[in-house]
Amino acid sequence: MPAKVGAVKVITVLSSSIFNIGDVYNMSPESSAKTFAGGGSFNTGAGIRINLGNSTTYVNDPDKIDQPVR
Repeated sequence: MPAKVGAVKVITVLSSSIFNIGDVYNMSPESSAKTFAGGGSFNTGAGIRINLGNSTTYVNDPDKIDQPVR
C-alpha cells in the first residue's frame, strides 16, 4: 500500500542512521565502536566517590580488527 507523507524535516543523518520515506520491508542499520576507558569510568548513580590514585589505561591492538561489520 502506498504511503502518504506530509512535510518532512531532516535535522541530522549520521553514519549509523537510516532515513526512509515510503514503504519498506526491512531496515537494519550496522555500526561498530571500540571504547577504551580507565577504572571507574562507567559508574553511575548519586553520591559515588571514587579514589583510584594513579590510574592508567594501556591500549594495544596489534591486529586492528576485532569483529568486522558486514
